[in-house]
Amino acid sequence: MNDTLVTLVGNAATGVEFRETATGGMARFRFAVTPRRWDREKQLWTDGHTSFYTVWAWRTLALNLSGSVSVGEPLVVHGRLKVREEEREGQRRTFVDIEAVAVGHDLTRGTSAFRRVMRGEPALTARVGSADRADGPDDPDGPDGPGGAGGPDASGGSRGGAERSGSRKSTVRQKMAPELVSAP
Repeated sequence: MNDTLVTLVGNAATGVEFRETATGGMARFRFAVTPRRWDREKQLWTDGHTSFYTVWAWRTLALNLSGSVSVGEPLVVHGRLKVREEEREGQRRTFVDIEAVAVGHDLTRGTSAFRRVMRGEPALTARVGSADRADGPDDPDGPDGPGGAGGPDASGGSRGGAERSGSRKSTVRQKMAPELVSAP
């Protein structure tokens, strides 16, 4: 089969919409890609025209996306390019979709902490701050309990867990789900 595979670098323009279907999970979000060019005359970077894509994901990738990606986060998306034309309100419109094969955070613009998810554990992909997270008011090891650090993670940031001195400090997520540390 001849597919057009593309890799795009940009930002999540919308939140991830996740739905359970008969064949497994399905997720979609809008993705913005803005090229930047160095303007020699003005001696500064200028933004080009922003292109928007709808990224579609299925099954496990869809579930993991819903628990890992928020609006504005820098991402790298790799997948199959799909271009479709539709007629709406008498006007012909073109839509460009990406059927994602792999999605990850753009590590040139920040850090990320990978957590392997064991099959059959959908609650483990829940984002910190969501209603179904494990550190509710009755959880003694939540962020303010004996195992917590009083914040989103032990280093004071929203992700990561390594101190600047080089020693590793476990995050709240690692304390909440120690079984994630060594999954096959």
